[in-house]
Amino acid sequence: MKKLALATALSLAATTGFAGSLAEPVIEAPVIVQETNASSSAAAVWVPLLILAIVAAVIAAD
Repeated sequence: MKKLALATALSLAATTGFAGSLAEPVIEAPVIVQETNASSSAAAVWVPLLILAIVAAVIAAD
C-alpha cells in the first residue's frame, strides 16, 4: 500500500513538473508600422493628362 501511495504521489508531482512544457515559448514578432511620405511630384498627374491630350488631338485631327 505504501508503494502504491508513493507511486501516486510521484506521478502527480511529475505531471505538475511538465505542466509548463519543455518547448520554447512562441514569441510573436512586433508589428512595425512605417509611414509612407506623400509624393510631391506632379508627374503622376501630368503623364495621364498628356496622354489624354494626345489622344484628343488625334481624334480631332480625323
